[in-house]
Amino acid sequence: MDKGRLGALLEALLVTFLWSTSYVLTKIGLAEISPLLLVSLRYMVASLVLVPVALVLGEHKKLDRGAALKLVFLGISGYSVAQGLQCLGLYHLPAVTVTFILNFTPVMVLILGLVFLKTSPTPRQVAGVVLVIAGAYIYFGGVHVESLTGVSIILVSGLGWAAYLVAGRAFFKPGDISPLGLSAFAMGVGTVFIAGSVWVYEGFTWLSPGGWGIVLWLGVVNTAAAFFLWNHALQRVDAFEISILQNTMLIQIAVLSAIFLGETLTATKLLGMAAVLVGVLIVQLSGLRDVGNS
Repeated sequence: MDKGRLGALLEALLVTFLWSTSYVLTKIGLAEISPLLLVSLRYMVASLVLVPVALVLGEHKKLDRGAALKLVFLGISGYSVAQGLQCLGLYHLPAVTVTFILNFTPVMVLILGLVFLKTSPTPRQVAGVVLVIAGAYIYFGGVHVESLTGVSIILVSGLGWAAYLVAGRAFFKPGDISPLGLSAFAMGVGTVFIAGSVWVYEGFTWLSPGGWGIVLWLGVVNTAAAFFLWNHALQRVDAFEISILQNTMLIQIAVLSAIFLGETLTATKLLGMAAVLVGVLIVQLSGLRDVGNS
C-alpha cells in the first residue's frame, strides 16, 4: 500500500469532516445572514489568510501567464460557480434536494476524466458510484422536483466542482505549484466574482458578534485550512476517487445534525447511509489494490 496515497486519503477525509460541520454552522448563521453574503464573507476571510502568506513565500513568482490563466479557470469553476451557484440554488430548492443532486458530482468527474484525462475507473469503482447514488436516494426517500430552475443551477454548480477537481489534477504536475499557491490564488479569483455578485444582488448587512464568529471559523478553519489540505491531497489522489470520498459527508452531516440540530435518524436514513459508506469503500479499496499492483 502506498503510504503517501493513504495519507492523502486520510487528509481528504479530515477535510470532508470540516466541511460537514460547515452545514451545522451555516444553518445557525443563516438565521441572520443571507446565503450568498455568508459564502462571500467566508471566502473573503479565507483569501485574506491564504493570499498574503502565499505572496510572502513567493508563490506568485513561480507562475507564468499560462499558470495564472489556469488559476483563473479554477477560481471561477471551483469557487464562483461551484460555491456561488450552490448558495443561489438554495433560494429555489430545499437543502435536502440540493445535497442529493450534488451526489451526482462523481459521475460528472468520471465523464470529464474520461474525456480530458483519458482515465477510466475499474468496474468495481463504477459499481461503487452506483451504490453511492442509490444510497443517497434511499436516504432522502426519493426526490420531489420543486423547481427545474433550481435543479439546473445545482447541476451547473456540481459541474463546476467536477471541472475544478479534474482541471486541478490535469493543469499542474507535482512541483509546478504548491498546494498553498493553488489554494490561495484560485480562491482569491473566485472570491472576487462571488463578492461582486453579492454587491449587485444583495448588498451588505452588519453581523452580530456571534455571526462574525461563525464567519471567522468558517473562513479560517473550514475554508482556508481545509482547501489547502484538500488541494494537497488532490495532488496525490485521482479526482474521481477524491470526489467519491466527499460523498461520505452525507453520513457525517446526518450524524452531526442529529447531535447538534436535534434531527432524527430513521431506519431508512440509516440504510441509505450504509449504502453510501459501502459504495465509498468499494471505490477506495479498489484504488488501493490497483496502486499496489502497478
